Amino acid sequence: MFSTTSQLKARFDKAFTTAFGENLAGTDPMLTAASNPNFGDFQCNAAMSLGKKLGKPPRAIAQTIIENLDIADICEAPEIAGPGFINLKLKPAYLEAQVRAMAIDSRLGIAPTETPQKVAIDFSSPNIAKEMHVGHLRSTIIGDAIARILEFLGHDVIRINHIGDWGTQFGMLIAYLREVHPEALTTADSLDLGDLVAFYRQAKQRFDADETFKETARQEVVKLQAGAEDTRRAWKLLCDQSRREFQVIYNLLDIKLTERGESFYNPLLPAVVEDLTNLGLLVESDGAKCVFVDGFTNKEGEPLPLIVQKTDGGYNYATTDLAAIRYRIKEDGAKRIIYVTDSGQANHFAQVFAVARKANWIPEDVEIVHVPFGLVCGEDGKRLKTRSGDAVRLQDLLDEAIVRTRADLETRLAAEERQETEEFIANVSHVVGLSAVKYADLSQNRASNYVFSYDKMLALQGNTAPYMLYAYVRVQGIRRKGGIDFDNLDAGAKVILESDTELVLAKHLLQLNEVINAVGGDLLPNRICQYLFELSQKFNQFFEQCPVLKAEEPLRSSRLVLCDLTARTLQLGLGLLGIQVLERM
Repeated sequence: MFSTTSQLKARFDKAFTTAFGENLAGTDPMLTAASNPNFGDFQCNAAMSLGKKLGKPPRAIAQTIIENLDIADICEAPEIAGPGFINLKLKPAYLEAQVRAMAIDSRLGIAPTETPQKVAIDFSSPNIAKEMHVGHLRSTIIGDAIARILEFLGHDVIRINHIGDWGTQFGMLIAYLREVHPEALTTADSLDLGDLVAFYRQAKQRFDADETFKETARQEVVKLQAGAEDTRRAWKLLCDQSRREFQVIYNLLDIKLTERGESFYNPLLPAVVEDLTNLGLLVESDGAKCVFVDGFTNKEGEPLPLIVQKTDGGYNYATTDLAAIRYRIKEDGAKRIIYVTDSGQANHFAQVFAVARKANWIPEDVEIVHVPFGLVCGEDGKRLKTRSGDAVRLQDLLDEAIVRTRADLETRLAAEERQETEEFIANVSHVVGLSAVKYADLSQNRASNYVFSYDKMLALQGNTAPYMLYAYVRVQGIRRKGGIDFDNLDAGAKVILESDTELVLAKHLLQLNEVINAVGGDLLPNRICQYLFELSQKFNQFFEQCPVLKAEEPLRSSRLVLCDLTARTLQLGLGLLGIQVLERM
């Protein structure tokens, strides 16, 4: 609705066809933000690329474009620079009108998509009988942010938690618990999850070392798959206990998910094998049923198969993932399916997608995409672990963030000689601590590893959640001090952009639409973080240089509009990242 770039591109497209004919319709104007503010706000670089095509000097082409370019309502008179760059400077009057329109719009100028889709997002996905650890942090936070952004843009999103709740590990665990703690298989919560995890490790060691136990575990799997009542009851108790523990984390992080574990797809697996057989795609290799697709090889350069049925007749992750794709397309009607997992699974998903395409299970109008992410690392640059070498429990990591935030807050309150209630201290510690963890993760390019540092993420300066939250709090301070009701500002208040800092802030505010829509396409939430960080910087510069409450009217009302719009933009942007704002800190 308020995309300046889109408006300019449309005007250039019309200029190209008017000047050079319909065959140039749709030509990319190569419009970029000006690298130097002295040259204006935008630069069109199309004249150079059109030189060879039109057989004319780029500067002459640029001049012809300008003569046919109708942008007087948006920009000052365009200027040609260098070999044929067209520099554009936005008019203050245009910016003022756009900011005013954005300010009175409940969605801040971001219209819902005209082409809504059913989108399935597969994220988080912990395993039953295992505690959520730092490895689940990124999938959970990134997946939730992507879901929030797509929901805001008007898509119908299914948030799928593909938990590991089926397979050999359950036969192994149930067989072991029958020996060492049988009441865990008949009585709810007779063990806490930490003990269950310890028993799981012991069961795995026994499974790997004891052939007799391994066979007993396999028989438990057969009983589970056959629906044996006592085995099924034991399995359900273990799953329910893990779910409750997972929900503690999800409630803490404000994550909403629909569980569809591996067991959900179990009845659908035989049909996957049957259909691949009927299509002539299954090949027997070393007793296993596999599909070979071009482009996948092992370390020796030999063709790498995707195994869909093991030699013992059992199924694996690939079989379940193929069944999930079919279900999400046929039953859910998803037109976009997004998998948020670590980059180590990229090859697995590429192969699964390739097999599904070879089987013609993915229609042309369905997009399937893997959203990979890197590792959470310690200060040593290696995967974050405890001193004993175990993965850090996610609950411990989040609790520590809250504790450290509280310590920082109490130190600050003492230094400022401020008295606050326990309720205030607890709430700020909770919100800032969890926000800091989320923001530190989301502000990185998800494909990269990042170093987890409480000190950096809790800092009040820099690209951190506390810095963003503090900018929002500043506006609320203005509201309280001036007794301002931002919900009922003068509807006719004119926006006046006199100073450079006001212009800079206004221009940045107007980029929100493009940033949010871009992330809806490329699924890179760090773009929103960078936008919000720069917005906070620009607002703080405006705050320092432009008096608000002491300004004379109509400048006072104009600056109040800018303050309110900044706060609402921060609230929206942070909300899309799963971060709530605070009135005071």
